[in-house]
Amino acid sequence: MSITSAFVLFAVIWFMVLFVTLPLRLKTQGDVGEIVPGTHAGAPANLKIKRIFLIVSVVSLVLWVVIGGVIISGMVTLDDIDIFSRSRPSGGTDG
Repeated sequence: MSITSAFVLFAVIWFMVLFVTLPLRLKTQGDVGEIVPGTHAGAPANLKIKRIFLIVSVVSLVLWVVIGGVIISGMVTLDDIDIFSRSRPSGGTDG
């Protein structure tokens, strides 16, 4: 895996974890009862974005190490997961 591939893999994992993490423990302005004029009631009331980014980065780093290790070790290759280019077993009949 090249440096570029490793960076892209980390970025994809980071954003996936971010989008999964954002709605967790979210309190909206409507839940709290303090709706700021001009904003939607579903807007976050007290978003701690630095804390969320730190948690996402740590979880992403762990997942990246595991997934990168599997890719580099060769335990799973593209041939293992490419179901569209596999040949059908011969000798059987369809139908």
